[in-house]
Amino acid sequence: QVQLVESGGGLVQPGGSLRLSCVASGFTFSNYAMKWYRQAPGKEREWVAGIYTAGGSTNYANSVKGRFIISRDNAKKTLYLQMNSLKPEDTAVYYCNAVIFGVIQWGQGTQVTVSS
Repeated sequence: QVQLVESGGGLVQPGGSLRLSCVASGFTFSNYAMKWYRQAPGKEREWVAGIYTAGGSTNYANSVKGRFIISRDNAKKTLYLQMNSLKPEDTAVYYCNAVIFGVIQWGQGTQVTVSS
């Protein structure tokens, strides 16, 4: 079955960096666009970044543009989110996402906390 498993979250000081990973299984990873979302406490889940297939075209929410980089390694079936210059408002649970066989798939999420 389709699985998305995130990792790499943690506690980081403002201005710091983290790299999130999402390992995919159960589908042909290279054929699908992938996205990162996040959900802060008391807020709705919001889209953060997306990356398309082999061509690697990317796009970002305005709130993270210039600080976050989404990438993928199709051989490893892994999606990444490099997060730099982190701010307290980036604190959230981060989820990877894809629409596979017409079904929206989510991972379990990884917590990112930005605090001094």
